[in-house]
Amino acid sequence: MRQYKSVSKIIMVLDNVAYHHANRIKDWLAKHSQLELFFLPPYSPDLNAVERAWWYMRKKITHNRFVKSLDERKAVFWKMFSHFQIPNSELRTVCEINY
Repeated sequence: MRQYKSVSKIIMVLDNVAYHHANRIKDWLAKHSQLELFFLPPYSPDLNAVERAWWYMRKKITHNRFVKSLDERKAVFWKMFSHFQIPNSELRTVCEINY
């Protein structure tokens, strides 16, 4: 909220997990009218970029891959996600919606 204090409206896209609808959130939102929540339809992983990122991670790191240890798996995981800290074409492809 501090970072975007100069804009009149912030729209946050969320999935429909129960805690995103908690009363404490509603009370807080009532005091912060600058923020508007936009909820994705129930169970819509195809519209949720985070779900696609997890799918991609599983495809690249876990499916049909042998790792000797949990530490090795963690290292591969962090290598992949550190690559996504800076926007790039691979990340854009994973997260964009093509309809």
